[in-house]
Amino acid sequence: MKTIRLNETIRFGENEPFVLIAGPCVIESEDLVLKTADAIKKVTDHLGIPFVFKASYDKANRSSIYSRRGPGLEKGLEILSKVKEKIGVPLTSDIHEANQASPAGDVLDILQIPAFLCRQTDLLVAAAQTGKIINVKKGQFLAPWDMKNVITKLEEAGNTNIMLTERGASFGYNNLVVDMRSLPTMRSYGYPVIFDATHSVQIPGGNGTSTGGKREFVPYLSRAAVAAGVDAVFMEVHPDPDQAWSDGPNMVKLENLEETLKPLREIDAIVRNLNAVEHV
Repeated sequence: MKTIRLNETIRFGENEPFVLIAGPCVIESEDLVLKTADAIKKVTDHLGIPFVFKASYDKANRSSIYSRRGPGLEKGLEILSKVKEKIGVPLTSDIHEANQASPAGDVLDILQIPAFLCRQTDLLVAAAQTGKIINVKKGQFLAPWDMKNVITKLEEAGNTNIMLTERGASFGYNNLVVDMRSLPTMRSYGYPVIFDATHSVQIPGGNGTSTGGKREFVPYLSRAAVAAGVDAVFMEVHPDPDQAWSDGPNMVKLENLEETLKPLREIDAIVRNLNAVEHV
């Protein structure tokens, strides 16, 4: 499997420790983003877990037209630049249109393709042409093997810095289920795989004009995913999820992050050791 190198200390791959990708769902304010990034970094530094910060400058796919979306591309990237400068962590965020790829690529270390847009050819090609690492979230409507076509689009556009994310699959109305078989299946295509622990416990549109969720299941699913073998875990983290602009019901409360991560670090070490023994 290809190892994706982000910088001197962060690599995504079979022989590397898992990476945490985390942050609030959307940029609510510069102050919140900086304080949250700093707090998460303190936790991950203490635990020795590589960390990439994520927050969206625009939540274009909201349940209601009245939902708050974030500061937009220009202001959002300005705020994210300050996170990199002041907190010293690499960045990712999602892009929604092909014309966002270039300006976002000037700031972000990883360009994320949202699940609902994972088959948009023009978006994928534009992202690939930046030369940045591309993380594609598997659509809730796709089987894991359908992601091979997504990989081919990126490769044909000249980019092999690819990662895939599992975020649950649609299961009836307003519900998602995680098929753990999708993790080794997608990993078999030769690229690192990320598990999105918080979006996987969403109840899409379950609150009528907003999305519901069951954050109490995040620890269980994330432990299972790390045991199955993933290269990174994605978690939305917020100081006060119940007051968050977006995805509050499925976000991890900042004060609970360390206790959530500790078992993942231990499970990951066991899995890596088993893999090393198997390859001897």
